[in-house]
Amino acid sequence: MEKFLEEAKSASRVLSTLSGAKKNTILKEMANALRSNTMNLLEANALDMADADKNNLTAALKDRLLLDEQRIDAMAVAIEEIAALKEPVGRVLEGWVTEDGLKIEKVSIPIGVIGIIYESRPNVTSDTAALCFKSSNVCVLKGGKEAEHSNKAIAKVLQAVLKRNDLPESLVSLIPDSSREGVAKLIKMDKYVDLIIPRGGAGLISYVSENATVSVVKHDKGQCHTYIDKDAKLDNAIAIALNAKVQRPGVCNAMETLLVDMEIAERALPMLKEEFDKAQTQLKGCLHTQKIIEVANATEQDYDTEYLANILNIKIVDGVEEAIEHIVKFGSGHSEAIITENITTAEKFLNAIDAAAVYVNASTRFTDGGAFGFGAEVGISTNKLHARGPMGIEGLTTYKFKIYGSGQIR
Repeated sequence: MEKFLEEAKSASRVLSTLSGAKKNTILKEMANALRSNTMNLLEANALDMADADKNNLTAALKDRLLLDEQRIDAMAVAIEEIAALKEPVGRVLEGWVTEDGLKIEKVSIPIGVIGIIYESRPNVTSDTAALCFKSSNVCVLKGGKEAEHSNKAIAKVLQAVLKRNDLPESLVSLIPDSSREGVAKLIKMDKYVDLIIPRGGAGLISYVSENATVSVVKHDKGQCHTYIDKDAKLDNAIAIALNAKVQRPGVCNAMETLLVDMEIAERALPMLKEEFDKAQTQLKGCLHTQKIIEVANATEQDYDTEYLANILNIKIVDGVEEAIEHIVKFGSGHSEAIITENITTAEKFLNAIDAAAVYVNASTRFTDGGAFGFGAEVGISTNKLHARGPMGIEGLTTYKFKIYGSGQIR
């Protein structure tokens, strides 16, 4: 592991010599290489999907794991979009001259070597590799064992492009020891690794956060809520709530709990149930909800559970204040939404909710690097420092001060 990471650290110095134009050319080659290797990637993914069936993975995990021609093309498009972004490194963020005549520039620079630990989704391999490469960072990847064949095949395609351009393959690499012991070593290698980004289940996040000596940006669970206010347009509210839950239930920006203002509950809940029944959503509700529609009972534990499945809690609340209280208690700082036509209520919600993304009259499903215009993301950060929300290339840079003098002494 140490030798592997030493090579990664050494490779980071090679990246610093590449121009933005050269990096973009290589990224476009990577996108084309993914497309031209579609059949190889599908064959590798088929092995993972077969293992998923043997191991009885949930439908949500299988959905995350699956690659098809459309998804592989989307991976290539994401890399092309990353290539089209402005160069993030070497930008003068601020500049000034001090009283002593020193010219100071605050300049964006790469973080260095970034370890990314993730589960299930093979597209994370190409997305994060491209984002790191664009921002002149070396990425050390640790995917989940359920996507092992897919991840290796994708990495092999990207590394072949690097090799053709006389660049070290270690700029994009999978860690040699993907066991729990390997991860335990990786997160303590602060001599070589500058940042760890864990994205996955609560157990993974907790383990890394508690044991790492390398700096960590958490991509924690998505305990997302949508609150339908008494001043909402019900047609909008139903469409948004349905999208937030059922469009893709197995992702972190999907809604897990729907909060409904008690003033409209009698009218709204039967309409909502009709639509969610069509989508075969398993509904759970508070006692008040159960008096209006037939649903299972929602417990405190349910409100604290990230289902990542087509299951939804419904709770009736006494206005926006109680909705905020519920979200403060159970939210994970990911994405929260209010549906209302009342501007004052909307602003109260926006200002009171402490989450990475807070929406008015829109689905939480938009919390995504691509949807935000970042090309892709290395994850959705629930940290407050140093990055928050969809973490694109800006979040993969830091800065240093360049000081130009003419003989000044202090």
